[in-house]
Amino acid sequence: MHIPDGYLSPSTSLVLTGAMIPVWRQAAKKVSARFDAGRVPLIAIGAAFSFVIMMLNVPVPDGTTAHAVGGTLLAVIFGPWAAALALSVAVFLQALFFGDGGVLAFGANAFNMAFLLPFAGYWVYRLVRGRAGVGTWRYYAAAAIGAYVGINLAGLATGFELGIQPVLFHTAAGAPLYSPYGLKVALLAMGFAHAVIAGPVEAVVSVLALGYLYRTQPALLGEGTPAAPAVAPARPTFRRLLLPLAVLVLLTPLGLIASGTAWGEWGLGQIKEQLGFVPAGMARFADRWPSLFPDYSLPWAGGRFGEVAGYVLSGVIGLVLIAAVAAVAILVSRRHDHAGSDRNHPAT
Repeated sequence: MHIPDGYLSPSTSLVLTGAMIPVWRQAAKKVSARFDAGRVPLIAIGAAFSFVIMMLNVPVPDGTTAHAVGGTLLAVIFGPWAAALALSVAVFLQALFFGDGGVLAFGANAFNMAFLLPFAGYWVYRLVRGRAGVGTWRYYAAAAIGAYVGINLAGLATGFELGIQPVLFHTAAGAPLYSPYGLKVALLAMGFAHAVIAGPVEAVVSVLALGYLYRTQPALLGEGTPAAPAVAPARPTFRRLLLPLAVLVLLTPLGLIASGTAWGEWGLGQIKEQLGFVPAGMARFADRWPSLFPDYSLPWAGGRFGEVAGYVLSGVIGLVLIAAVAAVAILVSRRHDHAGSDRNHPAT
């Protein structure tokens, strides 16, 4: 679901980025009003969890791969606005440092994975859950159904964005300039991968994670309800959340077992093998941003060891980068609170 650069026209990327600007602005307002700085690390852990599970590719019967995102899970725990920010950070870092999704296509990927997915999944979850309590079978069923619907909607949106490119942007002779796959092919491919593989995986991951939190930190599961009281995070919370996160980082090389590339994420060489040519616009905008760890690998280390070590190191670096973003957010929040306090209580 990570659209690389070159698959979308600049105008498409610009429109979707513009659509995300008010979402980010509103999310920042909502989160700053509801969460204090002490809970930013918890949201950062959510972003890190999403970052890591997106590295765990699962094979699709058509020879491609797919992965979970955790968008509905974060929305259930923290609310959809906080989930939108957390997922946006994860997707941005993936594009900037690891070449997973394009830098120019970041707005489009954020629109699909950080907006459509968590909001659709969350409201389906709320509808199905009704008045059921946390930890009940209906609670888990609602989370699973919401997760399935959310990731499938995001997958179909990705297929639609890719599929309209050859219709809207082509040469005078009809050759596609960007994504060469029409709506029928793109929607079918993305719909199949997410309905059959990514959707069930997303549902299972969400239920397992909620079950773990219910057993270890049930107070956290009130955050996704608008009327939930504020719960100050205790130190054991971080320890019990960081341990499974560290285990997931060590397990990220399992994502290498799945052979094949996710549909619509092929490099220029693979596109040329499939089509016999590379669309002009795709060739112009693809690979414009060099990644330090392309595809979570170590460019200077070859062989299987380089792939495995690259995956683990990329997972660690991703967590460190998300922690750095959280630290900056805490610093900004505290300065803002301090400035507000000074305005409300001027020196005499």
